[in-house]
This record gives sequence, C-alpha cells and structure tokens, in this order.
Amino acid sequence: MVRPGGRSARVQASVHAAVRDLVAEVGRDALTVPLVAQRAGVTPSTIYRRWGDLQELLSDVAVERLRPDTDPADHGALAADLAAWAEQFLDEMASPTGRAYIRDALLGDPDGGNAGQCSAYAAEQIRVVLDRARERGERAPDAETVLDRVVAPLMYRILFRPDGLDAAYARRLVAALLAP
Repeated sequence: MVRPGGRSARVQASVHAAVRDLVAEVGRDALTVPLVAQRAGVTPSTIYRRWGDLQELLSDVAVERLRPDTDPADHGALAADLAAWAEQFLDEMASPTGRAYIRDALLGDPDGGNAGQCSAYAAEQIRVVLDRARERGERAPDAETVLDRVVAPLMYRILFRPDGLDAAYARRLVAALLAP
C-alpha cells in the first residue's frame, strides 16, 4: 500500500523533478532511465519497477504537468468564464510544450488511464465554471455537453489540424454552445 507523503511520494517527486530538469538541460531525446535514476538519486530498477519503461515514466510526468494548478477565473458570467477557460485551455494545450505532454501522456498509456485522467482534469475545471454559473442563477449546460462541443473539437484541432487555430475559434465554440 502506498503511503501518502511517504517514501513512495518522495521517490515520485524526485523522479518527476529529474525528468523535468533533464528535459530542460539535455532534451527529451537524450533521456534514459539510468540518467533519470542518477539525477533522482534512485536505482534504475526503482524506475523500471514503478513505471515499467521510459515512455510510461514520461507519460506519468506529462499527466502530472497537465493538471491545472488553480480553479478557472471568475469573470462574473458563464459566457465570459467559459470563453476564458476555453482560450486558456487552447493556449496551454496547443503550445509546443502542451502538445509534447499530450503525446507523452497518450504514448505511455496502453490502458487509457492517463487519457481518462486528463479528461477528468478538464471536466473538473468545467464543473467549477458551470457550478458558479448555476449559483449566480444562470442556466448552464452539463459538463459532458461542454466536453463534447468545446473540448473535443479543440483537442481534435490541436492534434490533427493546428493551422489557423486561435482564441477566436475557442470563443466561437463557446458561443455556439450557449446560443439559445
């Protein structure tokens, strides 16, 4: 059983930090499990035992990096909140770093758990926006509808058709979703 804050958490934090530092220093293509292990102060077998291989480690780091740090900003109205969130989501995910994290999250994830976790992060952010709107007395769609009509088209475009992708596109998706 993994103890929160115990050795397992310290090993994960140390290995994740080593990956992030080494990517910045030597680049992603130069990473090896022994190099990460040396930097993290653990044995390579610790990494293989916990993550399986380098791609699964990179996937785990990517999922952690894709987790939002804060709740979405409150702009006082559903349309403004959701548009701002969609623009920020697009900006982060469409950046070269965001695309690399998406790739890593999916490549080292044969069972789909990391993709599900990334989806859960977006859904939770959306629920915060929608709950605020409802508390203000605004009508709000359900989170699944926002995922289907805003997040899914954004992710498709980020992954497969990035040309011409901009904040105006995100705003149009939100406007179409909220149109009467």
